[in-house]
Formats: sequence, C-alpha cells, structure tokens
Amino acid sequence: MEVSVKGFMLCFLLMALLSAHCATSINEGNVGTESLQSSKNSSMVERSGDTLKNEHAVDSPEEIASMVDTTIRNHTARRNLNFFTCGSGNPIDDCWRCDPRWYAHRKRLADCAIGFGRNAIGGRDGKYYVVTNPGDDDPINPKPGTLRHAVIQDRPLWIVFKRDMVITLKQELLMNSFKTIDARGVNVHIAYGACITLQFITNVIIHGLHIHDCKPTGNAMVRSSPSHYGWRTMADGDGISLFGASHVWIDHNSLSNCADGLIDAIMGSTAITISNNYFTHHNEVMLLGHSDSYVRDKQMQVTIAYNHFGEGLIQRMPRCRHGYFHVVNNDYTHWEMYAIGGSAEPTINSQGNRYLAPQNPFAKEVTKRVDTGETIWKGWNWRSEGDLLLNGAFFTSSGAGAASSYARASSLAAKSSSLVGTITSGAGVLSCRRGYMC
Repeated sequence: MEVSVKGFMLCFLLMALLSAHCATSINEGNVGTESLQSSKNSSMVERSGDTLKNEHAVDSPEEIASMVDTTIRNHTARRNLNFFTCGSGNPIDDCWRCDPRWYAHRKRLADCAIGFGRNAIGGRDGKYYVVTNPGDDDPINPKPGTLRHAVIQDRPLWIVFKRDMVITLKQELLMNSFKTIDARGVNVHIAYGACITLQFITNVIIHGLHIHDCKPTGNAMVRSSPSHYGWRTMADGDGISLFGASHVWIDHNSLSNCADGLIDAIMGSTAITISNNYFTHHNEVMLLGHSDSYVRDKQMQVTIAYNHFGEGLIQRMPRCRHGYFHVVNNDYTHWEMYAIGGSAEPTINSQGNRYLAPQNPFAKEVTKRVDTGETIWKGWNWRSEGDLLLNGAFFTSSGAGAASSYARASSLAAKSSSLVGTITSGAGVLSCRRGYMC
C-alpha cells in the first residue's frame, strides 16, 4: 500500500514529538547528567525562570515540514526507480550508470535529477533527434541534421549524436524549451566559437559535452525557433548562459577556458541543478545573479553538487547574488583567489564539501564577500556544515542561521565529506560504450 507524502510527514513529526516526551521522562528518572550531555540529539528541557523551554523547539514548523518534504521527494524518487543501484554513493550515477544497456534506456536519465533542478525533464516526452552534421553554416536557416536545427524546434526532443564531432558555432546556440542534449557514447566538443544560451525557456538537460574555448559573438541574426529569428547583440562568450531560464539540469560536462564564465545564470533564472561537472583552466568560473540591483534574482535557487573544481581555476565557484544556493559534496582542489563569493545578501549553504586551500598563505579563505563591509555582511546567512577544510582552508560563516532561509537553500541530503573523493571521481564527461556499464 502506498503511503502519501503528507501522511509520511505527519508520522515523522509525531515520532519527533514522542521522542521529545520520552527523553524528558528519562531525565526525570535520574539518568546521569554526563550521559545526557554526551547525546547532542536528545531532547533536553531546561528551565528559565518559570518557563520550560525545549532546546529543539522550532519557531517555524512549516519550514521544518518543507525540509522533510524535500528529503522525502528526493529519496522517494530514487527508490521508485527500482533499478540498477550500484552503491557508489552518488545518487545520480547510481540511478543509471550500472545499466549495460544505458543506450537503449537513455530517457531514464530524466528520472535521475536531484536538487532544485530535479523537475527538469528535458525532451523526455519527445522523439529522438540524431545529429549527423557538425556544421553551422547558417544560423538563420540551419540545415536538418545539425545541432542548431535540433535545439530550435518547438516540440520536445531528446538529441543524440551519430558520431564524434567538434561543433564550432558561428553564433550563440539559442535553445528552445523541452530539450535534452545527450552526448553519451560519443565525444562531442562545443568549441572555438559561440556556445550555448538558454533565454526565457524551461526544461532543459545538458549532459556529456566538452565545452571550451568559447568566444564572444553577436551583432547578427540568429534563429531561436522555427517561426522566429532576430538580431543578437554581442554575447560575452560564456560556456552555458542562462537568462530567465528555469528547470535546468547541467550534468557530467567538462568545461574550461571560455571568454567569460563557464556557467552563468542571471535575470530571474531558477530551479537549477549543476552536478557532476569538471571545471578547469578558467578565471571567473560561475556567476549566479545578474547584479546587486536586480532583485528578481531573489527567487533564484541553485544546487551545485558532486562537481570537481580542478586545476587552473581562480575564482567564482560560484559567485552569488540575492538567491539561495546549496553547495553540497563538491571537491575543490584548486583556487587562486577564493572559492565561493557573493554580494547582495545571498544565502549560501555549504555542506559536506572538500576544500583544499592553495599554498599561497593569503588565499586560504574559501569565502569572499565582494565589495561589502563587515557591518553589512555579518547578517548574511552563510554556513559551513560538515565540510572538510584542508591545508589551512577556512570558511567564514555569518548570519543568525534563520531556519526559513536555510530551508530555501536546502535541496538534498548531504553525504559525509569523507566520501567526496568517491562521489566526484566520475565528474566531467564519461567514457560510455555500448554493452558496458558507463
């Protein structure tokens, strides 16, 4: 018999209340104070004047219920898949990588997302489109069989590639909604030209691409759908640019050496998961939030999970504004200035990451408040929970830790930082062959 999520939550809260009552009864039964103090998770009751106060009482039960609901949804989704769990500790990879017939079940990937972008279905409900031509001769009238022709279509599509290819785009690749780009099983590079733009669209999955050496382009006509093309001003040269986009999942890509950011999400973009990617050789890696004055980004929620921030990186992993950011179980092995930065009062929830500081004694701090005085940023909610800080790395926390703020910046259960090496060992583009586990 299937139990509803609401019923599960009610049972969870009832068990918590019973636990608190039992702990109080034990205390009245003269249990030693030493054993009580050693159990941080016990419900202890202290007296202040004439008032009994439970130290685990919460001011906002609704926020706790929301956090419980998020945990249930993520775990239930994984459990309901009911196939090919291989126990690596990475719940995305465990969902599909152990199936030796992954190529025959490609669309199962859409059921494996976690975090704030977990509802991104991409082209799951559409047909397959096979890219056969790496060319990009005409951004206004793209040829059938090209990647540009595939991504502009109005219908859902699951886009795959016939063979290895290097695609050098003349202008931005303007995607349409409900698309999956799935490069598993081949070696596909988007490089040496323009790169990918998601503007005012929804439900996109980008998986398995090498994205590098992206250049500024623009001042040209570009088609964005079968019925529309228009003038594009100069683009910055981001690897992947999100502009007012939502329900986006960027997974298992390798990104490096672009003219501006590797991934930028601005102008009200939200419901985003960035997972299992390998970032290298770049200055300003990731910008999340348009500007300090653009308050629509207060709705932004981004999960950054299981990524490897590797050699040759300098800063912005990410650099956040306004919104809510869950940075969980990533491996930070290189930075030159700082790893995580922000301005305009973002909420940053760092859990279970591994931060290895550089040798430079002046660059040990993980965090940076950008162009903001301490009297202002000390009220921002930034926390480090269960992070592994190595080689002198330190994380400067701040804020009162409001439950409501961190509930909006929590998207999945963090695993122990001791497992980060295993969880992120497959970050970046995977080498997948038919008939073998990927």
